[in-house]
Amino acid sequence: MRLFVALIGWVICVPVLAAPVALDGVRLSEDSERTRVVLDLSGSVRHRLFQLSVPTRVVVDLEGTSLADGAPESWSGLGAVDRVRTGARSDGVLRVVLDVAAPVQTSSFLLQPAGSTGHRLVIDLRRSSDSVAVVKTVTKLADGQRDVVIAIDAGHGGKDAGARGRRVLEKNITLEIARRLKRQIDAEPGMRAVLTRDRDEFVDLRQRINLARIHEADLFVSIHADAFRNTRARGSSVYVLSQRGASSEAARWLAERENAALLGGVSLDDKDEELASVLLDLSQNATMSASLEAADAVLAEIGSVNRLHSRKVNQAGFLVLKSPDIPSVLIETAFISNPSEASKLTNPNHQEKLAGAILSGVRSYFREYAPPGTMLAALNRARARNELVEHVITSGETLSEIAERYDVSLRSLRSANRLASDRIRIGQVLRIPLATGT
Repeated sequence: MRLFVALIGWVICVPVLAAPVALDGVRLSEDSERTRVVLDLSGSVRHRLFQLSVPTRVVVDLEGTSLADGAPESWSGLGAVDRVRTGARSDGVLRVVLDVAAPVQTSSFLLQPAGSTGHRLVIDLRRSSDSVAVVKTVTKLADGQRDVVIAIDAGHGGKDAGARGRRVLEKNITLEIARRLKRQIDAEPGMRAVLTRDRDEFVDLRQRINLARIHEADLFVSIHADAFRNTRARGSSVYVLSQRGASSEAARWLAERENAALLGGVSLDDKDEELASVLLDLSQNATMSASLEAADAVLAEIGSVNRLHSRKVNQAGFLVLKSPDIPSVLIETAFISNPSEASKLTNPNHQEKLAGAILSGVRSYFREYAPPGTMLAALNRARARNELVEHVITSGETLSEIAERYDVSLRSLRSANRLASDRIRIGQVLRIPLATGT
């Protein structure tokens, strides 16, 4: 999603090397004039630098780059930077996000190896009075809105290896895809992901649901790999909870409601049995309907990167799908018992594509069903009203890049500003319609 963007400009550096580049680490320092962020790299990269708002972030996209083995996914901040986090995209770009408290002026440059120090990308941040006015115009649409939270459940783990393929275990595949999906979601404006497990450990199925509830998740996504005695079985499937599974869970909640957690923020322990049953039924029906919408969106996207075993959403009584107030889907990414699909599941590029497809489905779902009070809900309302935001042109920007960043068409951007050509000038104010398809 490319909404609420204060684009600073494309920064083109030396050509990308043929060998893939790794981000080894991040270092921060500050003085009275600036905060400096240094990205330690294994080689030269082509990068682009821009700002996003709501909340304010500086974003650096590194082409053909991945995190080095053992490198953390985030770092603590310093000075103007609250936190540094990363997210791998399906196109081979590693996104580095600098969470900042206020808009800043940025500059960047590459340093070649010197002595024992390797390649470095240096980013300097200085407070910007010019960009503040631009961002204030944008943030009126979603000021104070929270992120949607997606709980990502990597199936199996620890003593529970799951299905077994040729030299591959389901528990390892699901964790890899879950980690990649988290990085991609965390790089999305208005979204945040949490993992039910982030290492090879056993987590009880009920505990996975409880973790999602503790983090107040808006969506639960469980990732698995299928298996069958016929090694030719192949394809992806998506599941939601069956009615039978919902009924058994409802009975359990009613029987244990004195010890149960809040249901959508409402306690059941002070309600009589009939009222508790009605409230639970209403919550379950709404959740199952939302689960089906999310599953449909994810299934449509997964079909673009892998053959589908089932072209419709399936229903089953999987325990991890039984939360009565969190929409939940389970994805069987492929058949690990099929040698060809097992090989693909171990391929990092294919894992990245699968994660990207799941993200696209999640994005589509929240485009229609973002919870009230979230930034995405505010954006959806703004689109429906065809609202405009303003953008001040800075050095190096082009009209097509601005259209891409705001996720609008060139035609609508020209029309909103009565432009006869794509020529723009520094300091020019563009009116940007949030609604697409105009």
